[in-house]
Amino acid sequence: MTDRIELTGLRAYGRHGVYDFERAQGQEFVVDAVLELDLSPAARSDDVADTVHYGELADRLVAVVTGEPVNLIETLADRLVEVCLADPRVHGATVTVHKPEAPVPHAFTDVAVTMRRTRTR
Repeated sequence: MTDRIELTGLRAYGRHGVYDFERAQGQEFVVDAVLELDLSPAARSDDVADTVHYGELADRLVAVVTGEPVNLIETLADRLVEVCLADPRVHGATVTVHKPEAPVPHAFTDVAVTMRRTRTR
């Protein structure tokens, strides 16, 4: 499948992490999501009902980030990629979770985890 919908730089405040202060203070997480699906029905109909509504997808992803805390961004990424695959039209999804304020005692730009999953038939 070569058609994709990409949602990048989605920001939400969550309380994920292995340390108590991460749970107490929280921090910003940034999510990139790429959905693989056939976009030709939407291109032909020009109707949002024939595609994944990226605004509604963003709402669902933010709900996960702002929801129940987890220790690892690996777990968070897994939950987010499952949200992407919940729509049966999506054949594959790649999610990257960025944790730019991760508690790393060195200068760094970003910590990120990327997961790609495909629908099992």
